[in-house]
Amino acid sequence: MPQVQPGSFLTLHYRLAGPDGGDIVNTFNDKPATLSLGAGELAPAIESRLLGLEEGTRTTIALEPGEAFGPRSPDMVQKLKLAILREMGDPHEQYSVGDVVQFPTPDGRGSFAGVLRELGPADADWAIFDFNHPLAGQPLTFEVQLIGVL
Repeated sequence: MPQVQPGSFLTLHYRLAGPDGGDIVNTFNDKPATLSLGAGELAPAIESRLLGLEEGTRTTIALEPGEAFGPRSPDMVQKLKLAILREMGDPHEQYSVGDVVQFPTPDGRGSFAGVLRELGPADADWAIFDFNHPLAGQPLTFEVQLIGVL
């Protein structure tokens, strides 16, 4: 049986579940996914756990907190002036705690997201954003069924 190696092309079903067991991604009830190992389509920690598995394998992998998407970093929680937020986006947008806001990269070619965690009082001109990956620091479960390995 073929085994997963660096650069393998995979056809698989997979399910990524959060700490509460709820699905984050689940392909088992749909078409299988196809991907190339090492192309960045899965977190490196997940890819490394697939190495050596044989075609046809179905297994569940427990990922420790922070293993898949890194630890949470307090440095990634930033206080921003609302004036900057209005400059970078719609100046008339009304934001609420929990909103995911897209910010342009400094070169203007891409974007990154932050979750609004706190708005200052009405007379303040600031908001606190969390730029950590939403799954950073979380224990996750990765269930996989390897249908094909090339």
